[in-house]
Amino acid sequence: MELSGSHPHASLVTAEPQGTHMWLVIFSVPLLSALMSGRCRRWISAWSGGLKAWTLKLLRGHKSVCVRSTHAFVFTHCTHGRADSVLETFDLYSDSHPSDWIGPKTGEMLDEVVQRLRPSRVLELGTHCGYTSVRLLRQMPPTGRLVTVEKDPLTAELGEEIIMVAGFKHTQFQVITGSSGDIIPDLHGVLNPSPETTNHFDLVLMDHDPQLYFHDLLALEREELLCPTGSIVLLVFRGPESKSNKQLMNYLTSRKCHYSIHSLVH
Repeated sequence: MELSGSHPHASLVTAEPQGTHMWLVIFSVPLLSALMSGRCRRWISAWSGGLKAWTLKLLRGHKSVCVRSTHAFVFTHCTHGRADSVLETFDLYSDSHPSDWIGPKTGEMLDEVVQRLRPSRVLELGTHCGYTSVRLLRQMPPTGRLVTVEKDPLTAELGEEIIMVAGFKHTQFQVITGSSGDIIPDLHGVLNPSPETTNHFDLVLMDHDPQLYFHDLLALEREELLCPTGSIVLLVFRGPESKSNKQLMNYLTSRKCHYSIHSLVH
């Protein structure tokens, strides 16, 4: 099955499992695509946002201004208590301003993954302005819980407010301010396992610093935070492949007993 993405040449591809392999989800753009699906029922897919370099530089140079501007626009123009309205207002803002969230078309592909998995525990690394958090929570079961980690205190504060504006309660999500490297070792303490849930994450979305993806994947494995009966880790890549991304691929290639690697280039 192939679905159109939000950016040129972006696509979602699924492949049925063979033997012990699980079915496969790939987000890709030309010259940058990868998926690592675990034989231990662990899926890792590479997902590209496709933003231009000049936009990223602009966002880095004026991040606080952009965060405040985005928050003010969404807060003022959306219908409070309606997640759909919040997402639509984000998209309206991005029509005339640089943005670093995934957008509606790629968001629809994320929706499909969440709908298939129905995760009860989700970890998001990189809250940004709250767009993807709202997107995730909208598809999760009412009893599910999202833990989202954001390094920048202002972004975390404003992103949390947007999530609440969308109608979600703190029983459904938690925003943690800090670096992923500092936060991951302490995440067992915030999961609050119950008879219906486990002390693991069913889905992890990495959309913070791609230079940290490899390090954070190792930390998630070391802390045993990925659900042993099935987890998905989505990696958001923007721009050309980096050295750290190659290290991640080399690591997975060397662990063929745990991972099989699939790629797609348009």
